Amino acid sequence: MREKEDNNIEEVIEETQYEETKEDNKSLEDLKTRLKQEKEKSDEYYEHLKRNMAEFDNFKKRITKEKDMMYNTISANIISELLPILDNFDKALNAETADESYKNGIVMIYNQLMETLNKLGVEEIEALNSTFDPNFHEAVMHIEDENYGEKEVTEVFRKGYKIGDKIIRHAMVKVAN
Repeated sequence: MREKEDNNIEEVIEETQYEETKEDNKSLEDLKTRLKQEKEKSDEYYEHLKRNMAEFDNFKKRITKEKDMMYNTISANIISELLPILDNFDKALNAETADESYKNGIVMIYNQLMETLNKLGVEEIEALNSTFDPNFHEAVMHIEDENYGEKEVTEVFRKGYKIGDKIIRHAMVKVAN
């Protein structure tokens, strides 16, 4: 009888081990399935993150470009309001005066104003003795003169200025031939 009990115990143990193995396998399959689902979710989140990062990078670039354009536009608007003052300084520099200290004061103010404009990126448009370019020059007179080349600027009536690639004011010129 003892043997029979031992056999029964062994059978119960084997059956229990079999059931445990079966449950372990089922648990393992469940875990594998859950792992696969979580991996798919993780991949989806990762792709979403990459798209968002790319969109954010494009947004930053667009905002930077718009900011630069806005800065140049605002600067150009402000500087265009200052250009008549600069023109008057040019006239004052060319005016005859007996008072040298007055003339020196005008030169100092003019130089300071030009230095400030240069720091802001403002450049004078080269016009005199250059070829006429409607992108930079505004022709208000035309002359026929064999001493000058084709479409050569012979005189500048009003200086032109630009900031970067943006024209603030075209140079007003006389063009030959």
